[in-house]
Formats: sequence, C-alpha cells, structure tokens
Amino acid sequence: MKRLILGGIRSGKSRLAERFARESGLSVTYIATATVQDDAMQQRIGHHQRRRPKEWPLIEEPYRLAKQLQKEAREDRFLLVDCLTLWLTNLLLLNDETRLKQELTALQQSLPKLPGEIVLVSNETGLGVVPMGELSRRFCDEAGFLHQDLAQICDQVILTVAGLPHFLKGKPNAI
Repeated sequence: MKRLILGGIRSGKSRLAERFARESGLSVTYIATATVQDDAMQQRIGHHQRRRPKEWPLIEEPYRLAKQLQKEAREDRFLLVDCLTLWLTNLLLLNDETRLKQELTALQQSLPKLPGEIVLVSNETGLGVVPMGELSRRFCDEAGFLHQDLAQICDQVILTVAGLPHFLKGKPNAI
C-alpha cells in the first residue's frame, strides 16, 4: 500500500505515519530528507530522532528519493519518507530545472511499481495565503502539483489536522 499523509506544521502527520509503521508488523526503514541548515532545523530533527524507535534504520536522502526507494523497497518492508516538502525544497534550492523535473518524474513513475508499504509525509501548503516572494510561490505551486500527482498514485491519502486523521482517499481501516 502507498499512503500520502498531508498536514500543516505540528499537525500530527509524522506521528500518524510512525503509528502505521509500528502497527504494520514489517521491518521499518525511515528515509529522512531534511538537511541541517540552522539550529531550529537541528532541533526539529532531534525531536523526530528522539521519538523514533532506535531499531528503525535511518537513511538520509535529500535529493535522489526515487532511487533510494527503488533500492530499499521490498514486500516485507515498510518505508517511511519524511518529508516530501523538505525534499522538494532541497531540489528547488539546487536551482537546476532539469534535475528538479527528473527527480519529480522518477518518483511519480517508480512509486506505483514498488513493493511493500510506503508512507510519504508532506506539508500541505495550499491552505494559506499566496506568498509574496517568488521562491515561496514557486515552492507552494510545486508542492501542490506534487501532492495532486501523488494523490492519484497512492492508495490512501490522509489530511492530518490537530492530530486527527481525515481520510481523503481509501478506507480508514486499511492499515
């Protein structure tokens, strides 16, 4: 099963993804896309690290997500990717349109073919005002397009608000 979990900052989306991983009974691998740019990001990463079970292997992959998923996906494995919007940010900051399109296409084309359970966590950015800055607007647009494309591919799409999952696609009991 492929799941997309969306939500705002501190909405409970990562916690929900981790619950699905624990309850799956499968071997879990955590794929983190964040890069440490400042103390605040280090603190956020530390919060996630403290909450995660120590037996879950961690793979840090800020750019080549599709390739990493292809390498790690197995029928008996649960892959938890956190988070797509940080991955997208990393790609946008490379300022390489060709690379951005290649990585987005690779993810969209490979995801349906991958075995096992995969949960993709991402920040929903389309519920606020249109940002004033050009890069911020571009980020929101690209994230919105990415979420729309992945929502078509995934078996289940969940919007998390205040720690509560709202199932947009797929049955709530499909764990």
